[in-house]
This record gives sequence, structure tokens and C-alpha cells, in this order.
Amino acid sequence: MRKTLTQTIKDTTKSLSSPESVKGLLHQKLDHVPLPSNSALEEIIQLAREILLPGYFGQCKVGQDTLDYYIGVSLENLYSKLKKQIVAGLCFDLRKEDGEVNIDPIREKAAFITTLLIERLPGIREVLATDIDAAYKGDPAATSFGEIIACYPVIRTLCNYRFAHELHELGVPLIPRMITEMGHSETGIDIHPAAKIGTHFTIDHGTGVVIGSTCIIGNRVKLYQGVTLGALSFPLDRDGNPIKGIARHPIIGDDVVIYSNASILGRITIGDRSVIGANKWITENVAPDSKIYTNFRGHRGYEDGTGI
Repeated sequence: MRKTLTQTIKDTTKSLSSPESVKGLLHQKLDHVPLPSNSALEEIIQLAREILLPGYFGQCKVGQDTLDYYIGVSLENLYSKLKKQIVAGLCFDLRKEDGEVNIDPIREKAAFITTLLIERLPGIREVLATDIDAAYKGDPAATSFGEIIACYPVIRTLCNYRFAHELHELGVPLIPRMITEMGHSETGIDIHPAAKIGTHFTIDHGTGVVIGSTCIIGNRVKLYQGVTLGALSFPLDRDGNPIKGIARHPIIGDDVVIYSNASILGRITIGDRSVIGANKWITENVAPDSKIYTNFRGHRGYEDGTGI
């Protein structure tokens, strides 16, 4: 005999509400604490892009004569929105079973962190300017800085990453990762906010690039699409769970070029000025000034800094 719709909903509700069904999947937040909001963070990133690269994002007409007013109003708006999301991030792991929690100190901490982040915006813009310069000089098809900023996915994702990285450095949980995942969804470039990336960084085309959380990238590094800077393995504890906090991603030196679909795995070092060819699988240290490639006849090549 077929169940009625009422009985089906009743049975399904019971199944989906059982403790076994939601084990590890139910987030019981405190009643007076907000949840992080993707839509609010999208507004924050839009504001950050408008502040860092005025005139390229947003709908407002802006010029040098109105820039002070425009930036000032935008910063006040950014402060208000970002502070709320930082509070939500700092409170995210609080549970009802923790009992009554006074979140006033958390709000004060969020206000302090937001102020520090705003103070760092000029430095973020300064580094972004080097990234734009690297993208322009690294692509003969680019006609202007304006084209780079308006069209190239690497600049959009680096806006997210540079902003999120500073929040991560200031000790904000969850929110930085949400921001970089927004850039990932928008551009196909996946950069963990904890990764450390130097100046004049660029990614040509971009789609499919992955940069892990403990990655360290020097200055003037260029990646192509599909490059993975990842972990070779995940050390496990005695219960079989991954051990957290271990440096497991590559260190990339200055002036390195890594071509499309190369995989650089593990806590290894790619020496300064090295070139890694397309589709290479690298799990050992590479000396400075090395070239690792496959030539057009399919022969594998390796040249180290000695010229041998």
C-alpha cells in the first residue's frame, strides 16, 4: 500500500532529524550570534575591489577630484559589514552546550581586527599593483593595465586572496577561506588564504591552478593553467586521522616559471630562476637555475645550474 504524502513527510522528517543522521552535520549556533553570510562576504569583496582598484569595479563614477569622498564612504561601509562577519567567524565554533557566552569582548576584538585590516589596505594595493604589472609584462597579448584589471581572472582572485590572507594573518577563522573559495568559484583558481605569496605574482589563463595552505611562493613567480602546488601525502595519527598543521606544500623560489599542468608535490624547494616544463611531476628538490622539461620529440631533459 502506497504511503500518503503526509506519512511520507512524517517518516522522512523523523529520519532526517535522527541524531545518527545529523552526526557531525548539525551546526547549533548560539541564538544571539550571526552565522557567516556568503552574500554579505560577496558585498565585502565587491567593496574591497572598488577601494583597491577604483573605477574598475562597481557602478559609481569616480575621478581624482572625488576619490577622497568615494574611498572614505566605502571604507566606512566596509568597516561596518566586515566587522559583523568577523564576529560571526570568531563565534562560529561556539555551541549551545558552552552555556551563556558574553560576546561583547568578541565584538571588541572584531572591531580591532577590522581596523587593522583597513590600515593594511594601502599595502594590499601596493602588492596588487606589482601583480598587475607582472601580468601585463608577462602577456604579449595584453594591451594595457586596464585590460589586465578588467578582464584577467588572476587579478580578481588575487584581490580575494590578498584581502583574505591578511584576515588569516590577523587570526580570523573561517571567513578568509570563504573569501578565497568565492574567488575559486569565480575564476577556477584555488588559493588557500594561508599560503604566502610574494610580489609580482601572476598566473597566465589560470583555470585549474591549486595552491595549498602551507605553500611559500617567492617574488616574480609565474604559473600557467592547471599547475598544482600540493601535498604528496597526508601523515596520519594513530587513529588514522590526518595530522593538522604540518608544512606539506612546496616552497617556490624567486623568478620561477612553472608551465601548464605541472604538479609540484610535497615540502620540496624549487630553486630560484628554475623553469618547470608542462605536465611534469616533481616530488624532489630542484636546484636553482634548473630547467626540467620534455622536448618536442618526447625526450625528457634536465639541466641544473651547472650547465651540464
